[in-house]
Amino acid sequence: MAERSTAAVDVADNSGDEPLTASADKAEQTTADGVAKTEELDTPAREEPADTAETGTHVSPGTSSPPELHSGHKLARRYRLEECVTRLDGFSSWRAVDEKLRRAVGVHLLPADHPRARSVLAAARSSALLGDPRFVQVLDAVEENDLVYVVHEWLPDATELTALLAAGPLEAHDAYQMVSQVSYAMAAAHREGLSHLRLTPSAVLRTSTGQWRIRGLAVNAALRGITSDTPQRTDAEAIGALLYASLTQRWPYENDAYGLSGLPKDVGLIAPDQVRAGVHRGLAELAMRALANDGATASRQEPPCTTPEELVKAIGEMPKIRPPEPAFTAPPEYQRTTYQQGTYGRPAAPGVTQPVLAPPAPLQSRTGKALKWAVSALLIAALGLGSWQLADALMDRGNSGSSETTHTTDGGADKDDKKPAKPLTIEDAKEYVAKGDAQAPGDVAKTYDDDGASYWRTKSFVDGPEMVIKPGVGIVYDLGSEQEVSAASIGLRYDGDHTTVSLYASDSLSPSSVDGLKRIGPKTTTASKSASVEAGKPVKTRYVLVWLTALPKAGQDGYSQAGYKQGITNVKFTG
Repeated sequence: MAERSTAAVDVADNSGDEPLTASADKAEQTTADGVAKTEELDTPAREEPADTAETGTHVSPGTSSPPELHSGHKLARRYRLEECVTRLDGFSSWRAVDEKLRRAVGVHLLPADHPRARSVLAAARSSALLGDPRFVQVLDAVEENDLVYVVHEWLPDATELTALLAAGPLEAHDAYQMVSQVSYAMAAAHREGLSHLRLTPSAVLRTSTGQWRIRGLAVNAALRGITSDTPQRTDAEAIGALLYASLTQRWPYENDAYGLSGLPKDVGLIAPDQVRAGVHRGLAELAMRALANDGATASRQEPPCTTPEELVKAIGEMPKIRPPEPAFTAPPEYQRTTYQQGTYGRPAAPGVTQPVLAPPAPLQSRTGKALKWAVSALLIAALGLGSWQLADALMDRGNSGSSETTHTTDGGADKDDKKPAKPLTIEDAKEYVAKGDAQAPGDVAKTYDDDGASYWRTKSFVDGPEMVIKPGVGIVYDLGSEQEVSAASIGLRYDGDHTTVSLYASDSLSPSSVDGLKRIGPKTTTASKSASVEAGKPVKTRYVLVWLTALPKAGQDGYSQAGYKQGITNVKFTG
């Protein structure tokens, strides 16, 4: 099987088919992204457990064999199958290409006579109607030519929680963001009558912008025939397990699962801060409240959270956890240059005091005296000649002033002294990344190609208009040499809400920080598709940073999801 991204979206993995309190099946090992290994493609589907009483979840066994398809096969003359990532229990999951929209998608396939085909179609269509961007979206659900297939988003820039935990536990702020966003999303889904029932670490993804998204809402459980008598309790306990694992890098049950070690045998459910030192106490308390069973909880001060809505309420009562402060690196000590010590580039040996050079002795010889007299005579002659020329010029000016009168129009001198604005040429540009991942570094040249249809754009953010997860996004432009920059006009792709733009004089194409850069003109806020910045006094610089700190809200277009985002079409500087 060809190598694939660890962010394969909504793949029907076979890891953790047991309930959260059951053991992971050792016979079914999974890859880091929760996708079944290659060997499973040639093995028959296994029988699922008929009843899992620990959480009230019921699993119905499949009987049909998976459709015999191959890479290159097209569905609806549009979706071309590329790679089979899972073949399990009568259905298969593929990475595919939507040739109409030229984008990668995921596809679940199963025979139309499969005992769970009807429930899969119903779950997929219900999930698609939710339309919540916090969930991986179902794009199509079709029954055609004895096949049932579900098409969904594929997020190549996202990373599974499974892969993140393989590197270690999450920071407190990251764990807080994960449990907050997942709880709010699942509470919204349950209000619409939808549940997940397979909310495992491989079902939670973090995008390159830091947003958390959930894949497989209702569909993953329907593919396996998983149901629950208490769906809200099942999803709430699953969120608690995700938070527990994020804080401790351990699975909160005795058995290993999802690449994580379980808790020690016969000790029961112990608090996260007893598993690992330094765990945030408020988050540890929240995880224990969500993991309560039958009304009992290891936290004796607070009642258990048995629904995602109760988790949302508990999170709202907690103080917000701020991101960690960036580490400050002290600047190196000032080093005196060698020319100040009189060595002219030759370093002195350690511990050796530099000799102070004595000034040369004055000229005392006969030749020296003669030279001094000659220099003095030349200076006297030069002073006399200058005085004579000055007097002659003053006399000429007085004579001309008696016969002619000069008239000066008020403001004429100011108009002559004011230089007309001239356009500055942009030689090169580079996206500036202050924190996190880049936005679209390959498109920066489109912002100064005089083509209004081409553009560089940001990712789509959940929070706004003021940027929260990043201090800002922007592009540094190279003018080729130092120029006096007095104004800039920036063409924007989206209007609405407001866009905040600042201009800075940078010391290079990759400044170390925006802090300390000299601002050019005032901060500008606009609600239209253009922004102008004018400096009261021109600033001399070679590099100019266009810095966006607030973005408008826009709908989905092309490959970009709805959210707070902006694009730059044309940038022009004048001096």
